[in-house]
This record gives sequence, structure tokens and C-alpha cells, in this order.
Amino acid sequence: MALLTEHEQRKVAEAIARVERDTDAELVTVLAARADDYAYIPLLWASLLALVVPGMVHYLTGWLNMHSLLLVQWVLFIVLCLVFRIPAITTHLIPRSVRHWRASNLARRQFLEQNLHHTVGGTGMLIFVCEAERYVEILVDEGISKRLDNTRWEAIVATFTQQVRQGQTLQGFVTCIEACGELLKEHVPVTHARNELPNRLVVLG
Repeated sequence: MALLTEHEQRKVAEAIARVERDTDAELVTVLAARADDYAYIPLLWASLLALVVPGMVHYLTGWLNMHSLLLVQWVLFIVLCLVFRIPAITTHLIPRSVRHWRASNLARRQFLEQNLHHTVGGTGMLIFVCEAERYVEILVDEGISKRLDNTRWEAIVATFTQQVRQGQTLQGFVTCIEACGELLKEHVPVTHARNELPNRLVVLG
């Protein structure tokens, strides 16, 4: 899994610029590699398995004495910690609800950090993606939410999420931006030329 190249990032920026010609909305896109390193998750699973598995073997078979039991537990704990730190494995150890909660929190922090809540008329819009979590969210300020109900973004988010799962992140961004642009052009049309926020993809490695 790799984040977009500079050339691909320029394509996203160009798509934003095209859309903003027809709307007062200020679009910002953010792509994060992952919402959290989840360092505690491998430790929890390794601790649990290192305690339970050798203990069950000892209880059922009696093969291990106390010294061997402790040694096996320590070795198993260390090995599992290393194995569970592999990103592809770590992701599968984390409940989906936890992954999406962390990604959602990051999206809201980025909405504030990118100053989307300070645009004229409250027309800031964030298109946020977390690749590891396969998570996509669209957040809008009140100037847009008063004209467009949040349910209008659901189909766009669902399509983009599927594209991220298939590794089509660039195409997903462009398709999402263009689909949002059609709605914004109709409901938040351009009234005067302005560009308050940079037209670029913010990448969080």
C-alpha cells in the first residue's frame, strides 16, 4: 500500500481547481496512511495468547514444568509481538469499530487544522481518506450542510470506499471530487471568485 505520487497528487489538485470554479465551496482533500499505529494492540494480543496457550497445553497434557512454562510464555510473547507488528497483520487484529473511530477522530482534527471552519460563509468541505482503515468521510461546514443534507454524500462515500479497497485511490479521489462538484454547483453555486485554501492533497504519512 503506497500513498499517491507527486504526479497523482497534482491530478487531485487539478480536479479540485476545476470544481471550485463553479462553487463557493472550499474543498480540501486529506490522505492518511493510517489513523494510528495501534502499538497497544499487538501487545494485548501477544500477552493474552502467551498466557493462555502454554497454560492450556500444560493443563491438558502436563508436558511443561514451571520453568519450561515460563520460558515458553516469554518466547511466545516476544515472537508474537514481532509478528503482530507487521502492518497487514495488525490491521486484522483491530476491531472495525475501533479503526473507524480512530479514523473519524483524525478526520475531525484535520477539518480544524486545515482551517475549514474559518471560510467565508462556512463553505469548507473535507474529503478524508485513511488507507489502512479503508475509511472515507466527507465533512462539511454549516454553509453547505444547511443546503445539502449529509445523506447526499452517502452514495459518493460508499463508491469511494470501494475504490480505496480495490487500490484505486487516485481514481476514487477524482470521481469523488467530480461527484461532489455536481452537487455543489447546483446547491452552493459560485457567487464571486475566491480561493481561500490551497488546492492540494494533504498527505499524512
